[in-house]
Amino acid sequence: MVAAHPAGPSENSQEVDTGQKVLWQDPGDPSQLDLRFGIGGVEHQPQPPFQFISEDASGTTPKVFVRDSRGATWNVKWGEEARPSTFATRLAWACGYFAQSEYFVASGRIEGVPRLKRGRSNVSDDGAFRSARFQLRNDSPKYLDGRSWTWKKNPFKDTHELDGLKILMLLVSNWDGKDARDTIRTADGMRMDSNLAVFEDDRNGERRYLYLNDDWGASMGKWGNLFSRSKWDCAGFSEQTDEFVKVREDGSLKWGFAGKHRGSLTDDIDRSDVAWLLTYLGRITDEQIRSGLEGSGATSSEIYCFARALRRRIDQLQMIAAGDLKRISTGQR
Repeated sequence: MVAAHPAGPSENSQEVDTGQKVLWQDPGDPSQLDLRFGIGGVEHQPQPPFQFISEDASGTTPKVFVRDSRGATWNVKWGEEARPSTFATRLAWACGYFAQSEYFVASGRIEGVPRLKRGRSNVSDDGAFRSARFQLRNDSPKYLDGRSWTWKKNPFKDTHELDGLKILMLLVSNWDGKDARDTIRTADGMRMDSNLAVFEDDRNGERRYLYLNDDWGASMGKWGNLFSRSKWDCAGFSEQTDEFVKVREDGSLKWGFAGKHRGSLTDDIDRSDVAWLLTYLGRITDEQIRSGLEGSGATSSEIYCFARALRRRIDQLQMIAAGDLKRISTGQR
């Protein structure tokens, strides 16, 4: 099953051309998926030596493009987003959402690195680095530069698949919900600064447009405003877990989340959406979660802490789906 919508011509430059628009596809049995190595599996990990291609000036986090020994191109990101991006991407993939192949590389060396404009503290003069996220870049599916969508305006409004993606954003406390409404002006004019991407996919002989959240780096910490939020912060993540979701007297859901476009993410989610997502999320085991965290560079203490907090959040969703509203509204576990 694929959550899709037929695409047609549009005067809106954000819309794609003729083809099928797809947000989600059935992942099969999520309990059988490898969260340690993710989409590409163990066989498609980045292979050294790595050769510098260019610096990536997009976003606020230092990044470069490299080519590995097999000729694959990777976007390398450093900083506090490397671990949460790798883990959250795999969790989304296991629930049926599209994501690019990502790996956490604890250390390595990039050959031919010039003096970087950004990231000088992440790469030594001889190209050595530590704690990096490698994201695969290729032409199939092809990233459509300047094409984006919003949480409110998209072909999947009022579907379980869209609301399920929102729930995953809330589950991992991804406070960076930028979409097509968020733009920045450059010397060249208007440039998109959105985490919601569109990819063109012609691999099966029929054109499809894959819709996805392309940046999970602001996850696994505290939701909040500019001065209170964090990334990959298990103490903060755990502290907010009891406030993850409550049930109001009228039966509607009250999410504790605070972040970019909060209303667009939390509005309109109901118990049926939670139940739908749990047919996939609910089958992911604690062992898989721990394996995914380990493969994303988590320490042993972080693995224990994050896995425990995530299970508590998933349990809250399970109580909502089961209709045990009294327990969840009072924070009982």
